[in-house]
Amino acid sequence: MRINKERVVQQFYDLIAIPCPSTQERQVADYLIREMEALGGTVTEDNAAAALQGTTGNLFINFPGTVEGVPKILLSAHLDCVNPCAGIQATLEDGVFRSDGATILGGDDKSGVTAILETLRCLKEQNIPHGPLQVVFTVCEEQGVAGSRNMDASLLDADFGYCLDSSGHPGKIIFAAPGQNKIFTKVHGKTAHGGLAPEKGINAIKKAAEILLDVPTARIDEETTCNIGIIHGGTATNVVPDLVEIAMDCRSRNLEKLEALTERIVAAYQEGGKKAGVPVDVEVRPSYKPYELPKDSPCILLAAKAAEELGLPVDVAATGGGSDSSHFNGNGVPCTVLGTGMTNVHTVEEILLEKDLYDICEWTLSIVADNAKKQA
Repeated sequence: MRINKERVVQQFYDLIAIPCPSTQERQVADYLIREMEALGGTVTEDNAAAALQGTTGNLFINFPGTVEGVPKILLSAHLDCVNPCAGIQATLEDGVFRSDGATILGGDDKSGVTAILETLRCLKEQNIPHGPLQVVFTVCEEQGVAGSRNMDASLLDADFGYCLDSSGHPGKIIFAAPGQNKIFTKVHGKTAHGGLAPEKGINAIKKAAEILLDVPTARIDEETTCNIGIIHGGTATNVVPDLVEIAMDCRSRNLEKLEALTERIVAAYQEGGKKAGVPVDVEVRPSYKPYELPKDSPCILLAAKAAEELGLPVDVAATGGGSDSSHFNGNGVPCTVLGTGMTNVHTVEEILLEKDLYDICEWTLSIVADNAKKQA
C-alpha cells in the first residue's frame, strides 16, 4: 500500500483554499459530496443546518466493504475552520506547511479530511481489501462541537471509529476526554449619567469585578479546568453600565467533578451577587459529557497496531480538549481521536509538518486495511 504524496499535498492545498468558517461550510461540503460520490459512496446530509442557522448539515457517507464479517469503521473530520480562514496563502518550505501570517493554515481539520480522501482513493485504486466504512464530515465543530451535538444520530451505524482531529504527531491516540458545561452570567446594575449623576447608578462592571474574585478559574486538578473567556459590558465612557455579560466554561474527565465544579461556579456567582447587592442571572448549558475508552478497546488496539507497523511512536493519552468524538461516544459508537500533526491551531502561527500529513494518510489507510485482516 502506497499513498500518492504529490496528490496528498495538492489535495491539502485545494481544501484549505476553500473558505469554510463555522455555519458557512456549503462550498467545501459540495466539493466533498462530488468526491465521495465519485468514489462510490452514498451520501446523506442531515438537518443540522436548521438548528445551527447554517448553510450545511453533517454529511454521512457509506461505503460497502469488499470483505465480510469485519467491523464497520467510522472515519470523521470536521469541515469548518476558525477565522481568519479566507484567502489562505500557504507555502511548503523545509518540510513545513505554513500560511503567510495573515490567516490560519487550516490544518485543523483539513489534515484529517485529506487523510480520509487519500485513504478512500488508495482503497479503490489498489483494490485493497477492506470492511464497510462510514465517513462523517461534521459542521460547526469549532463552535463547541455544535454540529455533532445536533446530528441525526439515527444515521450512525458504525461499530467503532476515529476522529482525525488532534494535535500531536500521528501515533497519538486519545482514550479519554472531558465533558464541558458552558456558564453564562448576567450581572445587573443601574444606569446613570457618568458625569452628571454617577452616584445614582450602580456600575455593573465594578460589581462584576467584585463577584469574579470568588469565581473559580484555571486548573482545578489534573483532569478538571475552568476558564472565564468573555466579558462584555458598557456602552459609553459617560454612562454608568447597567449590565455585564460573562461567558465561561468548565471541563472535567470526571462527570461528578464536572457537575460539582459547575455547582460551585453557579453558587459563587449567586453568593457574589448577594454580597454585591445586585441581581445576577446564571444559565448553565451542557455541551458534552466526558468519556474514557478502555485502553484495550478494539478501536485503540487496531490504531496502535497500525501505528507500530508503520514505525510511528504510539502515545495513548488523555486530553483536555473537546471534539466530535464526545458525541459519537455518547451515541453508542466507541470513538477515539487521532493526532494529525496540527500545531499552534487557531492562530496565524499554525503549522503542519509535511511528514505528519503523509503519516496520517498512511496510518488511516493502514487502520482500514488491518481491520479487514480480522476476517476469520
